[in-house]
Formats: sequence, structure tokens, C-alpha cells
Amino acid sequence: MQTEFPFTLPYGLVAEDGATHSEGVMRRALAGDEIIPLEHPRVQGNRAYLVLLLLARVIVRLGTLEGEQITAAVIERLYAADLAYLQRFYRQVNDVDAAGDEISCPHCGRSFTPGAGESPEASSPSG
Repeated sequence: MQTEFPFTLPYGLVAEDGATHSEGVMRRALAGDEIIPLEHPRVQGNRAYLVLLLLARVIVRLGTLEGEQITAAVIERLYAADLAYLQRFYRQVNDVDAAGDEISCPHCGRSFTPGAGESPEASSPSG
């Protein structure tokens, strides 16, 4: 299973030396990547900060920056278009949008959409 995915930002991070970093790699998120940042004080004060912390955890390379060099402060310096791109890419890498796709119950074969308020078990006593 592929766990790391390359990307190219539309504009790129402009470093202090003037170099632009637009090539990078994002890894698939773990459960902790989405849960741990929720306790961060900046997220408590401003929920919008969550995306910065989350992206800082899952981006493993951005130009010459790697690992712990990629922080929320680095993500803050991205252009808004690059941030929007990374948010869409994160959803794609982690199949976030697939959660609304119709699936079939392996027991009864009935189709349903997760999160739509109905599950096969709700209408079938045997599940």
C-alpha cells in the first residue's frame, strides 16, 4: 500500500534566502495526526489553526525542508492558494471524500451511504 504521495504546489514556499520550495511529499494520516492537534492551545483558541498543525504532521518533505523542519509556522507562510491545494490533496490522499460513497453490507447485500442516517442493520434484525 502506498503511504507517501508527491505533490507540486501552485506557487510554493518562498524561503528567507529567496528560494522557492514547491515540490513535496505528503504521507497518509494516522488517527493520532487528526486527534492530537485538537488539544493544542492554539486550536482551542482558533479552530482554523487545526489545518496548519495537521499538515505540518503529514508533510514529510517540502523542497529542502524535511521532517521536524516542517512546522505550523512554515505552513503559515504558504500562499492561500497553496494551503487550499494541500487541503484538497490531503482529502484525496486520505480518501476523506470516499466516506460519503455508497457501500454494500457484507451480510445482507443492501446498499447504503455511511453517515446518511441509515444502515442495513437499522432495517434488518439479522444485520
